[in-house]
Amino acid sequence: MINVAVVGHTNTGKTSLIRTMLRSTEFGVIEDAAGTTRHVEQATISAEGQAILNLYDTPGLEDSAGLFLHIKKLNAKSKLASPAKVLENFVDNISVSHPLEQEAKVIRQVLRSDVLLYIIDVREPFLEKYRIELDILTKSAKPIIPIFNFIAEHNEELAKWREQLAAYNIHASLEFDTVAFTFEAEKRLYQKMQTLVEVHYADLQKLIDYRAKIWNQLCLSGAKRVAELIANVACYRESKSDQENHVADALSVDRLQDFVRKAEQRCLKDLLSIFNFSEKDVAIQKIPVSDGQWQLDIFAPGILKAYGLDVGSAAAKGAAAGAGIDLMVGGMSLGAASALGAIAGAGWSTFRRYGDEIKAKVQGTQWQCADENTLGVLYLRQKHLLGTLMHRGHAAADAMQVETPDNKKLPDDWSKLTSTLRQNPSWQKPSAARNNDKNYQAIETKLIATLLEEK
Repeated sequence: MINVAVVGHTNTGKTSLIRTMLRSTEFGVIEDAAGTTRHVEQATISAEGQAILNLYDTPGLEDSAGLFLHIKKLNAKSKLASPAKVLENFVDNISVSHPLEQEAKVIRQVLRSDVLLYIIDVREPFLEKYRIELDILTKSAKPIIPIFNFIAEHNEELAKWREQLAAYNIHASLEFDTVAFTFEAEKRLYQKMQTLVEVHYADLQKLIDYRAKIWNQLCLSGAKRVAELIANVACYRESKSDQENHVADALSVDRLQDFVRKAEQRCLKDLLSIFNFSEKDVAIQKIPVSDGQWQLDIFAPGILKAYGLDVGSAAAKGAAAGAGIDLMVGGMSLGAASALGAIAGAGWSTFRRYGDEIKAKVQGTQWQCADENTLGVLYLRQKHLLGTLMHRGHAAADAMQVETPDNKKLPDDWSKLTSTLRQNPSWQKPSAARNNDKNYQAIETKLIATLLEEK
């Protein structure tokens, strides 16, 4: 087991780092106040069922100046002792009621650990207290990896911190923002540990490989869930009679819209669950989510414009929907079998493929389907949410801010893709036949690739 002490001044993000590494909001307590962590807390990271690494969350060094003076006095009394022995002497002789008892907890864990992660809030200037902390920690003779936290838009401050650390001959630092997470930062952290504690190189490599595999699976699962939503909605149909019946038509449209809304809510909750977040972690500005519900309805006026989709152009696109389907454009798309086109010269294979549509047309039945624009909004909303979840650390205290995405680009051949889905209502739910169909596989692969292309 590799024992790693997470140390630093109070309120720099020590607990936050561990939460992000565990991908869990359940570890410890995070508050915007000094001294939230009062005791050493342990968390374990495993790979393939093997415990690899213990993380120890330590209290903040609140009185580093007092600690430094106390150690200086101890060192004067035992000049022949090594700095590490002086620290051992300190922790062995501190009572529970001593003013430095909190600092003793930190130093005790430091001496028991293989590596120290020194957490730095780069927004803070390099004050005297940080110099003292580094002086004390270097006496332990333990390898130290400075972790730069809250680095977004603070490049100048980051450069100053690097310069100060170089004076202590500390160069193996790492940028790891516990709020704006990237897996590459986590991977580099383990790689830096490999160089500092080479005896654990193989175990750390096992951990790196395992965590990479799990992360890729998470991202793939998220993308597949969005692809499943698009298929589920695009393939859904509501029957509509050829005979004019405004009440029946309105009820049919209501059922379709209700289906689309509920399908999107289920996808939202599943994406949160995949990345181990909950509804309380999400607050969307222009597309608010509250209690697991998208507050800006997918059918609300103006939403197509917000996503850069032109309602007027939908009618023109509908004319090229694809064989076997007429696209009647209104508030929703009305898909109906083109009886004349399908029957003319049709053999048995054609009838078997479009038999339901032909029979429905003869009987005066049409289908209402979600139109191309509705599917486009669904895709763009979920893609943006997926990207946000993939780059959100579990230490983030503020609710997610997911605005209308800047990138409103739909996959290439979006019209053809959605048209193919609409023509295959049997693909609406997962099945062996659907999942083994080469055409469906091509669509799913295309959606997943475009969802993850920037990640």
